[in-house]
Amino acid sequence: MRVILSVDVKALGKKGDIVNVSDGYANNYLLKNKLAVNANSANLSMNAIEKANEQKKIKEQTDSAKAVAEKLKNVVLNMNILIGDNGKTFGSISNKEIAEELSKVGYSIDKKKIEMSAPIKSEGKFIVDVKLYKGVIGKLAVVVTAKRK
Repeated sequence: MRVILSVDVKALGKKGDIVNVSDGYANNYLLKNKLAVNANSANLSMNAIEKANEQKKIKEQTDSAKAVAEKLKNVVLNMNILIGDNGKTFGSISNKEIAEELSKVGYSIDKKKIEMSAPIKSEGKFIVDVKLYKGVIGKLAVVVTAKRK
């Protein structure tokens, strides 16, 4: 029996997939628990419309993320780090602090989306990755200057 999955079913498929299963499994489990619907012509056309709408939504979100990534290329964050008399730094610059500076400039980006291999503990120019959406990664320049204690 062909059915269209209403939700993700482990070891069977994702929501919207059309799968062939035995009649007993379909009637006694999938249809009974509303995990799937029959694959008749009305449900197939409804499934096609839902998939088209989802693809359109994903494209809009990807385009929006790409636009933000283009804007981030031009953003340079200037940050200070305390340095003692012996040249050692006090603390570091983390993704949380970068997110706070971005919000001051007008970008609301979650700190979890800012990827750094390690916190910044020295002065210089650093390029930081920002995950904006699936497959869309923006680059952000962070210039760190030393501030004597």
